[in-house]
Amino acid sequence: MLSRLTTERSETTLNASSIATGRTRMSVIKNLIQRPMRELDTWQDVIRGFSPAWFTASMGTGMVSMLLYGFPYEWSPLKYIAMGIALLNLLMFVVFLVLFIWRLVQYRDFFNILLHPQMSMPLGAVPMAFTTVITSMVTILESYDIAWMPMLALVLWCINIAFAVLSFLAIPFLVTSHQKHAFEKVNATLLLPVVPTVVASSAGAIVASVHSGTTAVAVVLISYALWAMGVGISLMLITFYIVRLVLHKLPPPETIASAFIPLGPLGQSSYAIQLLGVQALRVFPDALPQMTYLGEVLHSLGFFLGLLIWSLAIWWFTHAIYSVLYTRFRGPVPFNLGWWALIFPTGTFVSSSGELWDLTGYTFFRILASTVTVGIVALWIVVILNTIRYAWTGELLKPINISHLELHTYVEGEDVQSPEQRV
Repeated sequence: MLSRLTTERSETTLNASSIATGRTRMSVIKNLIQRPMRELDTWQDVIRGFSPAWFTASMGTGMVSMLLYGFPYEWSPLKYIAMGIALLNLLMFVVFLVLFIWRLVQYRDFFNILLHPQMSMPLGAVPMAFTTVITSMVTILESYDIAWMPMLALVLWCINIAFAVLSFLAIPFLVTSHQKHAFEKVNATLLLPVVPTVVASSAGAIVASVHSGTTAVAVVLISYALWAMGVGISLMLITFYIVRLVLHKLPPPETIASAFIPLGPLGQSSYAIQLLGVQALRVFPDALPQMTYLGEVLHSLGFFLGLLIWSLAIWWFTHAIYSVLYTRFRGPVPFNLGWWALIFPTGTFVSSSGELWDLTGYTFFRILASTVTVGIVALWIVVILNTIRYAWTGELLKPINISHLELHTYVEGEDVQSPEQRV
């Protein structure tokens, strides 16, 4: 009898605890829904706190759409899912662009951002996000034989390379002439203004695939130049960053996701040089009859260089995974916009692996690309849901570093958060 009463009391206590827990969760969810942007003082902070780092979300979303559309194992529903994500990416890019322009017009602080050592780095994400929109459009619409699409893609690509080259030339100059950086605080975001030219070169190969004649030749040649510009400086900066890691070890937990950023220029340059080789073989023999061998040479060289750079990317891929896991085992890693650095760079590695499979037919590359793609999609779902959550509360939109933006200065040794370190 006593045992039965004790059991009933225990069950009653558990039920009461479960009900209380359920009510607490419902209260939290209800509070989130009813009080959007509760972490902000005013709705104007949405504009004041909007930074170019948000374009990394568009980069990652665009990359996911392309990976699903070109998934190595055919499954027709994936094509439609990829189209939906591509439309989402287009919407994100347009909204981000409107908000960023709104901020620049209302607060007139573009030059302040340029001179800030953290805020200026993600400006390179703007042309890279635009590139994902262009490549998605060409890849998806190519099969529908739309007459105006090739010319529109060419015009958009020309606009994109203008901003990519501007980022490539202007921001590194400001880094060396105006901004003040502490060596121990430097992270891989230093690569962001440089990588857009490499990304634009791969987009150039895709745009060239829907053109012919002198137009295709011009696009391919310009893309080779963009590739060389971006890869050369990227390798220098990666070397610089490795020295920083050797002397000052891994970045703090708030920025540990940036460990994946160097994978971006490596994977993208491998992917781009392979695509350019394919297009060189297609357009150069007819357009440049005086150098009939050039297309074959560049095609073979594209595969060989692509394989070598892909091999180098493997080292950085594993190093980045070790770095994140090691940091996570030592303590919590707070969520911030920097988590988007996990998506796009890893996606470039998958793109390179997929292109190697197309060129060689080796099943290893096919399985590798498919496996990592599944992981990226799962990670993208986690990151985008958390982004929506913290954006809804206003955590990711808090205006910070206003005094630094106004003074154009950065005090060496001072703990300054970047937009990627919020939350």
